[in-house]
Amino acid sequence: MESFRKLIKGWLGIALLVLFLTPLALVGIEGYFSGSNKTDVAKTVNGQDITNKDLDDLVKAYQQQYLQYVQGDASLLNMDVIRTSALDTLVAKSLLLQQAQKLGIGLSDAQFVQMLSQVPEFQVNGKFSDEAFGNYLRNNGKTKDQLIASLRQDNSLKMLSGTISNFALVSNADIEQLANIETEQRDIYLASVKLDEYKKNIQLSNQDIANYYNQHKNSFKQNASVDVDYVMLSPDMFTTAVPAATDAEIQQAYKKYVDQVNKSANKVVRHILISHDGRTDADALKLANDVEAKIKAGMSFDAAAKQYSEDSSSKAKGGLLEGYQAGTLGSKEFDDAVAALPNGQISQPVKTSFGYHIIEATAPNTHVPSLDAVKAQLVADIEKTKKTNAFTDAVNNLNETVVGADDLAPITQAFKTAKVNSAQGITALTKDPVLGDLNVKTKLFNDDVKNGDRNISGNIQLASGNVLWVKIKNYHPAGVQSLAQATAAIKVKLIDQKAEALAQAKIASTLNAFKTQPSAQVLANSPIKFEKAGILTRQNLKADIANAAFTLPAPKAGMWSVTTTTLPNEMVVIGVANVTRTGSKTLNAEQLQQLKNSYQQTRNEQELADYIEYLKSKAKMK
Repeated sequence: MESFRKLIKGWLGIALLVLFLTPLALVGIEGYFSGSNKTDVAKTVNGQDITNKDLDDLVKAYQQQYLQYVQGDASLLNMDVIRTSALDTLVAKSLLLQQAQKLGIGLSDAQFVQMLSQVPEFQVNGKFSDEAFGNYLRNNGKTKDQLIASLRQDNSLKMLSGTISNFALVSNADIEQLANIETEQRDIYLASVKLDEYKKNIQLSNQDIANYYNQHKNSFKQNASVDVDYVMLSPDMFTTAVPAATDAEIQQAYKKYVDQVNKSANKVVRHILISHDGRTDADALKLANDVEAKIKAGMSFDAAAKQYSEDSSSKAKGGLLEGYQAGTLGSKEFDDAVAALPNGQISQPVKTSFGYHIIEATAPNTHVPSLDAVKAQLVADIEKTKKTNAFTDAVNNLNETVVGADDLAPITQAFKTAKVNSAQGITALTKDPVLGDLNVKTKLFNDDVKNGDRNISGNIQLASGNVLWVKIKNYHPAGVQSLAQATAAIKVKLIDQKAEALAQAKIASTLNAFKTQPSAQVLANSPIKFEKAGILTRQNLKADIANAAFTLPAPKAGMWSVTTTTLPNEMVVIGVANVTRTGSKTLNAEQLQQLKNSYQQTRNEQELADYIEYLKSKAKMK
């Protein structure tokens, strides 16, 4: 273990982002072994608690991941499903970690040090680098014990799950069967039967519609929806002229610009760390005070850092923290001290969780463009701001009138190019550039609306910069549609079904003939006109047709296998004249390897899932 302690010696070497987690491990896991408050337990697995904090952290991680797929619209996420998935993940991790401990799976000290030293993020020119290690760790902070325990647990988890999932058996027969499915070709003929003619004389009774509704109520579930009127304004609709930028405004804008340039230039920060390792807090503070005194007595900060600092990542550079920005080191005390330091001066010892720091902060020399160089942009920004402010004032004044009157008409009277729009059946899932905006949906589907509020919303700021007013005319709660609401859809469904049945009846004799007679004989007497689609694979056909065509049995010589599938207003008759299975023979080496890898991955994932289910079946959970 001493070799490991030497490897991570230094301030920045006692924190580490977990690099070795399997796909299951999305958050830190040391909490499983640190005890918990029994009143804050989400699940207990074989006596080991999973805290609500663990669960909340993973739910947030999942939520952030899924938000990327819905353009940040949290209203589209099913948080109950996400929370259940997160808890399942934590239970699985807990079970695997317990099993790893039971089986004694883990790294020896020598293996652990070797593993850490070989992490690519910590290497420079193929060798472990204190500087690279330190730069990677700046945003994180843990004690050495936490770091060691966490990494050992993570590696045990990886080793166990990898042992289970990476060695699932895949036979050559499995691969050959998959290759047959992948490469299978079918000689396909298609015929189209238009259904419009069959629909003309179909009559439906109210009882037919009611019977279907009662038998299929679950298919008429609906999300909450609203019918709305709305008006949108954009800044481009505001045509009132604004005053030109004055000299005083330009000077003031330039001063702010200069201040911002200077402020945005990061300070050059150096520090000397006196850690708690091997000494008491009092001894560390005394040494830090002594070093501070030496610097004030004339010793250069660079020399003092190289001699006394215990931060291995910055020591050799005179304590320089390259690329320092507030927040990057994870210490508020350190950042506050840097912010308060006058240019070029050093701090008294500053205490953090890592020890005592003596800090020097120097403002860099910055180049500030002249007023003439940036004047045109400043003028444009001032006038844009004036126009934006004038538009905002106009909107706010108009909003009082609109809300007070509970009427959208004043908007179109004030802005002649604006118009009232209407939309029906808007749900939280509706994809719409205006009504799909998150701020709008918050107004459309809140508790007040559910409880009957139908007043105009007031102005809503859109992500696009436009402003919207919306008035809800009707709110339809989530649940099962009434018979009246579902009637139109039921009519379409029943008419389609009856038309398909009539079409099937008309061609039934031909379809039956294909079962017993050679295809040439059937085609000679058939009213159905087939066209050759070609010798095709699954990938060459529409999904509906491919699913039907490739589930038919291979026909005998001289015969066809025949079936039908229904598309909108059309029934397609599918005939398969021949099936060719070449298997792996037609795949090149790269394609065959890809097929093997894909199936191996599927089998690996299934093996791990099955093993977790086995552990669950033996576990005591509450």
